[in-house]
Parts: sequence; C-alpha cells; structure tokens
Amino acid sequence: MLLTSSRPLSAAYDLAMLDLDGVVYIGAAAVPGAAGHIADVRTAGMRVAFITNNASRPPTAVAEHLTELGVPASTTDVVTSAQAAAHLLVERFGVGARIVCLGGPGLRAALEEIGLVPVDVDDDADAVASGYGPELRWKEIMRAAVRIKDGVPWVASNTDTTIPTSFGVAPGHGVLVEMVERFAGISPVVAGKPERPLLDETVRRVGGDRPLMVGDRLDTDIEGAHNAGVDSLLVLTGVTGIEELVAAPPSLRPSYISPDLGGLGRAHRIPERDGDLWVLGGWRAHARDGRLELDQVAPDADPADWWRVAADAAWRHLDATGTVVDLTAARVPGVTRVAR
Repeated sequence: MLLTSSRPLSAAYDLAMLDLDGVVYIGAAAVPGAAGHIADVRTAGMRVAFITNNASRPPTAVAEHLTELGVPASTTDVVTSAQAAAHLLVERFGVGARIVCLGGPGLRAALEEIGLVPVDVDDDADAVASGYGPELRWKEIMRAAVRIKDGVPWVASNTDTTIPTSFGVAPGHGVLVEMVERFAGISPVVAGKPERPLLDETVRRVGGDRPLMVGDRLDTDIEGAHNAGVDSLLVLTGVTGIEELVAAPPSLRPSYISPDLGGLGRAHRIPERDGDLWVLGGWRAHARDGRLELDQVAPDADPADWWRVAADAAWRHLDATGTVVDLTAARVPGVTRVAR
C-alpha cells in the first residue's frame, strides 16, 4: 500500500531518479511546471538524476535537450541504459574487452567511456551489446543473432517494445530482443528498467543514500524501483491513468502518487479506514459490490488525495477478491485521467 511521509519527499530522500519521457518532457516539449518543480527540489538540497532506457543518444545530447527545455543539466546528471550495460560488461570481461556494438551512437559512446572496445559484428569479440539504433542494417542484426546462438554472451540495454518518434509510436529495441531470443533460444542480461542495473548505475554515478525513483510507467519505472529495493513516486503526467492504477498488482504499485513533480516538494498522507470507507482529505472511497465509489466531501479537496484514496481502496479490493474494481461510478470530471 501507499507510504506516508510527514516531510516533503525532497527532505525524506536525497536523490530523485527522474524518468524522462512523460515525467520531465513529452516529445519535444517540457511537462508543464516540471522545470520549476525540479529547480525547487534542487534548492532544497535534493540531488536530481535523469535516467533513460533509450540507449541511442549519449548523455551529452540528453543534457543539451533538457537545458533547452529550461531544466539545466550536465552530462553527469544523465544516466542511460547503455551506460548500465557497459558497466555490466566491464565487470564481467574487464577493461579492454572487445564488444560487438549492435546499436547507435549512445551505446558506442558508453562502451568507449568505460574502456571497452566497440567492434563490428564480424570481428573477434568477447560479447555482444545491443541497444536501440535506427540506422542498424538487417545483415548486422542477422550476423549478431547467429553469433549469440553460437554462444557469444549478450547484454541488452533494455526491452522496451515501443519508442515515441516524430512519426508516431514505433517498434523499440525490445522488438529486436524478442526476435533474436526466438531465433537463438537465448535471453540477454538486461540493463534497463524494469531490471535494476540502471538504477544501481545511477546511484553509483550520482550518489545518494536514500534514492527515490520517479516515473510515469508502472511496468518499467515502478517495477524497476521494486526490483532495486527503492521507494517510488508515480506522477500522472504520462501514460498511467486510473484504469492502469487500480489494476496494478503489488509489484507495480508505487510508494507515493502525485499529479506531477510538485509531489517531490510535499508531504504525503495516506487514506485512513472509517468503517467500510477509506478517507483522505476531502475524499472518501468504498468498493461496494465490486464498484469503486468516490465522494468529494469538501469543496477544496486536493485532487492528489483523490488519486491516493482511489488507489488504496481499489488495491485492497483487488487483494481481497482477486478482481479489479468497476470504475463506472468513480468518474470525477477533470481528475480521473491527466491529459496527455
């Protein structure tokens, strides 16, 4: 269930690991208010890291994009799944190991940064590293797949099956991973979310004793936090809406919920039980006959509390019955789903 914090999260935790798309920006535009919220928690003394499963761009390009959007960032503030993959490889094979680079510039830069030697797909190699690379050719993918089937170790940056592009949502690196897995009968070691190496790499690079994962996706950001053993904040500026939230099993449930990154600067309360009701602030909720019913009992009720009371009541029903609540009676105009 949700956690409570009597202090702002920026005081309770010393590192915010921020997912990018859906949290800090959406496509080419910043999420409204994100720059100001990030500036506020930095002023409060919280470290901020920007982490991404996208292995195609080097940290320099990501930092430049963030800075253009009004979120000052240096290369050392950005951690990518390619860097996490490179760390896994150097731990196993050592500095100077020869690694087939089946990906884009971000993957090659990460390998070189840590002292590995990127090589072409037909060269002698200790392992294969793969990541999203829109310029990859089919013959390179085929040759790498054969080498993996023949026993060359394989590390994949991530398994995201989709990626946003200027022409729409397109197949991501995870589609390539699934294809090679099916052909070779071998699964890679995965560095990106929801696996824990990317989060471990972030703490290693940026520092922090009390990290908090902040994301908009349950199946990568929040599950990744669970796998890494850290708390998480779900923000509702990206892909997750009420339908996904109420259906989440324990492994996909966040520690905290907030409409946006402003939740980093606030204390967080949790719903309390009052008979068969769950009550928080100006909201109360009940799962009656499988239907989630919510009432606003105060005119100035905080919308953030609506999300918390809805989630807590729905999850308790799910855990007790094994069924997801019916949301027909739970619609609150302007609150049930953040526009995206």
